[in-house]
Amino acid sequence: MSSTLTTGEKPVKARTGLAILRSLATTTLTMVLVLAVVLGLWVAGLAIWDVDEFVGKGPADVWAYLVSDPDAAENREGMGGLLAQTLEDATIGFVVGMLAAIGFAMLIVRFKAVESAVMPVAMVFRSVPLVALAPIIILLAGRGALTVAIISGVVVLFPALVTTVFGLRSVSPQMRDVVTVYGGSEGAVLRKAAFPSALPSLFAAIRISVPGAITGALLAEWLATGKGMGSAIVSASRNGRINETWSLVVIVTVASVVLYLVAQLVESAVLARYGKNAGKA
Repeated sequence: MSSTLTTGEKPVKARTGLAILRSLATTTLTMVLVLAVVLGLWVAGLAIWDVDEFVGKGPADVWAYLVSDPDAAENREGMGGLLAQTLEDATIGFVVGMLAAIGFAMLIVRFKAVESAVMPVAMVFRSVPLVALAPIIILLAGRGALTVAIISGVVVLFPALVTTVFGLRSVSPQMRDVVTVYGGSEGAVLRKAAFPSALPSLFAAIRISVPGAITGALLAEWLATGKGMGSAIVSASRNGRINETWSLVVIVTVASVVLYLVAQLVESAVLARYGKNAGKA
């Protein structure tokens, strides 16, 4: 019995490892292509609109500020601390938003009446600009981690909620019948059939939510906490530190792209292990 299980595990591990390597190669190539396109559009945009050199900084200017200038090491050190703060804030918003989205999605799928109660509220938070809601959120929650969690979490919540609900409802009737025939409850159907079926949608929600969480963190830092990259970008722009402004924007953009591609890599590994058709007949 044990040898059979061991033999059966080898193809799964081999398939998972191959999928990870393939995804890593694809992810690396995608990152290179994305950066090349962004750099090309950056340079072309400055040339086409004939942006003044004082305002419009190119890749060479950012490279000098971060790498080749005498103060580059000091500049990188300062921005490293700002980036760490923003990633911490984005992580808070991502975790809160995704957990809320998964929890509400489970309730919506399990109880039909919950959808009528939750979705209108989610639509309100999604449609009203957070800049307008931020003063009220700050008055109620202060300027700490709770406000970051609310503002960044709201950015994550709605797209993740819609995508996760769609995934949970995609379980096939045959798989639902298999669980119920063996005495499984609706909760068991949700755990053993709906969630495996929803894995592709769940990872799609994660990929969408990663850059969204960073956007929410930047917004919270600008409007509430006065820390991290969000506050630094506004301060540098307001005080005419143009090289610093462009460098901050570039670092945030690269971080968003890298995290998105990491999420894509994790998705490939998980789906290779459990299969894209898990939970489906």
